[in-house]
Amino acid sequence: MNVTTMNRLNALPAPPLREYYSRVLAYIAIAASIAAGTYVQHFGYDILWMVPYALLYPHLAHQLSLRFKRDHPQRTTLVLLFVDAMHTGAGVTLLGFSIVPSLMAMLVLVFSALVVGGLRYLGLALLIAFSASILMAALSEVRFNPETPPIASAVSIIFATLYICITAYFVHQQGLRLAQVRSDIKREQEKAARLARNLAKYLSPQVWESIFSGKKSVRLETQRKKLTVFFSDIKGFTELSEELEAEALTDLLNTYLNEMSKICLKYGGTIDKFIGDSVMVFFGDPASKGAKQDAVAAVSMAIAMRKHMKVLRQQWRAQGITKPLEIRMGLNTGYCTVGNFGADTRMDYTIIGRDVNLASRLESAAEAGEILISHETYSMIKDVVMCRDKGQINVKGFTRPVQIYQVVDFRRDLGATSSYVEHELPGFSMYLDTNGIQNFDKQRVIQALQQAAEKLRDKVIM
Repeated sequence: MNVTTMNRLNALPAPPLREYYSRVLAYIAIAASIAAGTYVQHFGYDILWMVPYALLYPHLAHQLSLRFKRDHPQRTTLVLLFVDAMHTGAGVTLLGFSIVPSLMAMLVLVFSALVVGGLRYLGLALLIAFSASILMAALSEVRFNPETPPIASAVSIIFATLYICITAYFVHQQGLRLAQVRSDIKREQEKAARLARNLAKYLSPQVWESIFSGKKSVRLETQRKKLTVFFSDIKGFTELSEELEAEALTDLLNTYLNEMSKICLKYGGTIDKFIGDSVMVFFGDPASKGAKQDAVAAVSMAIAMRKHMKVLRQQWRAQGITKPLEIRMGLNTGYCTVGNFGADTRMDYTIIGRDVNLASRLESAAEAGEILISHETYSMIKDVVMCRDKGQINVKGFTRPVQIYQVVDFRRDLGATSSYVEHELPGFSMYLDTNGIQNFDKQRVIQALQQAAEKLRDKVIM
């Protein structure tokens, strides 16, 4: 909320102050009616004491409300309204039920109740007023004097109308200010929401959601969790960067990272960071489906990325990039330290640990288009994914050789029941995933394949 909005909020009259002014005007109207009636000898002098009481009571009520309203604002407002209703009922009785002053007093009470609390408070106020009137009639000798002299009637009507108009004006002005403040607050909220959405692009969606939902606190803290860590990069990207212009290289890299990010989010991975063409992802935090399911999701993501590279290569070939780009990937499962690292003024939600380093080393050891996993990851996904034993390798930073495996594919996609067909030759590249094609797209795929086959036959004949 900006300074302008705060100033407008501060400029609004406080509810106790507005009620104080309204109560003063209401009791002045009653006092004026009594004084005018007494002046024309319509009322006896025995009720003249009500004039100073009516002029002094609002100030007393205001001072009492300041003491109690801070702790019980709603209850204090209700009590004061009910006291006003008692005064109105008793005053109507003491006035001898004079028609015009009584009606004006009841009108002032009705208007005050509607302003303060609506129809519910109105009903309660009228009930108390009638009860007070009956009680006062029973305790005192009531002299019925319904007729009202013109001067007393005129004064009652003028002051009651003045009270209603002034109070309505202040309520209207306050309503306009409140509407303006609500509009300002809404704009500030929309601005904050846009800013939050923009800042969210610098964080993984899972981390952003956990922070804004209050599940994660924004302070320097970490915890140990069993995670599956993924690293990947483009084989030969450094050589390619020397051949392409900066603009073309930037477009290629952004396209690649955007597509890989979509696949990562599809499988529930938490994107840690992008380092050039390298991607670091981990599974198991902030949300986890269990170590086994996290490992299966991570390997499934890696397989999907490798397959999607065939589509990207076709797009890049159409843009004149003939060099076949492949990605290499490494995965490992183990206990890592995850949380906020850095300083109080600049934090980074990331992971560290020995098993993170191993995943990075496996990615560096992989060949183009290869997915290497550790034995810990293999033990969790071997019933779902076919892997090839590649023996042991020496890894920098590890005293003992590390057993590694090469990911082949899902077991369900191997053999005669394979859900995909892929071929890549000079001038020809095809990747067909039958599981990924919707029913309403099948006919279009068949037509595209038929057109390609007809063009190829025509070329052979010529």
